Amino acid sequence: MSGRRTFFVETLGCPKNQVDSDKLVGILLADGLTPALAPEAADLVVVNTCAFIEEARQESIDVVLALAERKHADAELVVTGCMAERYGEELAGALPEVDAVAGFGVPITLGRKPGGTPLPAFDLLNLPRPASAVPWAYVKVAEGCDKACGFCAIPSFRGPQRSRSFDQILAEVDELVAGGSKEIVLVAQDLASYGRDQGVGTKDLVPLIDLVSQRARRVRLLYLYPSELTERLVAAIMATGVPYFDLSLQHVSAPLLRRMRRWGDGTRFLERVEAIRALEPTAAFRSNFIVGYPGETEDDHDQLLAFVEAAQLDWCGFFAYSREEGTFAADLDGAVPTALMGERLAELRQAQDTITASRRDDLIGSSVEVLVDAPGVGRSHREAPEIDGIITVPGSLAVGQLATVRITGAEGPDLFGEPMALERSQ
Repeated sequence: MSGRRTFFVETLGCPKNQVDSDKLVGILLADGLTPALAPEAADLVVVNTCAFIEEARQESIDVVLALAERKHADAELVVTGCMAERYGEELAGALPEVDAVAGFGVPITLGRKPGGTPLPAFDLLNLPRPASAVPWAYVKVAEGCDKACGFCAIPSFRGPQRSRSFDQILAEVDELVAGGSKEIVLVAQDLASYGRDQGVGTKDLVPLIDLVSQRARRVRLLYLYPSELTERLVAAIMATGVPYFDLSLQHVSAPLLRRMRRWGDGTRFLERVEAIRALEPTAAFRSNFIVGYPGETEDDHDQLLAFVEAAQLDWCGFFAYSREEGTFAADLDGAVPTALMGERLAELRQAQDTITASRRDDLIGSSVEVLVDAPGVGRSHREAPEIDGIITVPGSLAVGQLATVRITGAEGPDLFGEPMALERSQ
C-alpha cells in the first residue's frame, strides 16, 4: 500500500447531493488523496447525508453506523451534507463513532482552504469536479430555495436561492462533455427560478438551456415548480430533443395545496399536461405527491386518485407526509393516522404501477434513441437516470454510444430493445 492517503465517499439523497459529493471528490483528488474501492481500504470515510424527511434521516444514521463498523480503526469518519448542516451539534453528540460532523463547508476544510475555515456551500458548488464515470452528469445551477412550502425545511438549512453564473455553469458543462458526458441533467431546489436572485433583467433558465444544448447531446431538467412552466420554458425544453417534464405537483386538491402553501390544482395541472402532449405526443412526465398531509380528507385523496388515472403520467413517486420541525405544517391540526396514510399510499402506488406498465407496453414496436449508460443498459428521453426504468440493450453496444433501437418487449417499468442502426459513437 502506498503512503498516499485514501478516501471513500458515500452519498445519500437526491442528485443535488451527488453534485456536492462530486465536488468533494475533485478537491480530495487535487489534494493528492486517492480513491478507495471500499470503506475498509480508506483513511478518510465521508458520508454525505440527506435530511429531507424522517425516513431519509434514519437511513443516513444507519449508513453512518454501518460504515463506523466497516472502516479500519485508524480511519477518520466525517459526516457532512444536509443532516450535518441541520443538526450539527445534536448529531455529533448522538454519534460518538464519528470523528467530525460539519456542514456544507466541510469538503473545503478537508481540502485546500488555508487556516481550516470553511467556505460557504455555494463556493463548494463552483469548484471543479472530476469527469463523470458514466456518460451523463448532474449539474447544479443554483443552491437554496426561496419558496415557503409548508412541509419543507430545506430553505432553513440550504438558505435562499443563489444562482451560479452562466460562465461557471458552462465551464463545468464543457469539462464534463470533454470527459465523455453525453447527457447533462440540470438540477436545483427550484430550477425554473434560476437567475432571479441576480436581479431584474439578468439571467434566466431559458437561455441557459439553449447554451447547454449547444454543448451536450442531451439536456434534461429535473424539478420544475408547476407555476413556472411557461410556454417559453416548454418550448425551450422541446427544443432540446428531450421532452421530459419533471413537475413538482405534490397534490391536486386546491384547499390542501393552499394548506401546503403551494400553487395550483388538478384541473390546471391536467390542462398543462394535455397541452404539452398536444404539442409533443412523445413527451414524458414525472411527478411526486405527498400523502397524508395534515388535513387531507377522503375527498382530497379521491381527487388525487382521479388525477392519477386521468393524467396517465409515465412516472410518479408517492411519499408519506413527514412532520419537520420548524415548518409551517409542523403545527397544523388534522393529522392523518399512520395506518390510513399507508392505505392511501398503497392504493395510489398500485394505480400508478398499472399506468406505468401500460404506457411502457404501448411503446413496443416503436423506435427510440438510447444512450448506453452501462453494458446492456440504455435510456431514451423518457427515462431520467437513477429514478426511472431502463431499456435493456445488447451488450455489444458500447457505453456512451447513442443508438436507435426498436422496442421489442416490456416488463413493468423496463423495456427491451434491439439495435436498428448506430446513430453515432461520439
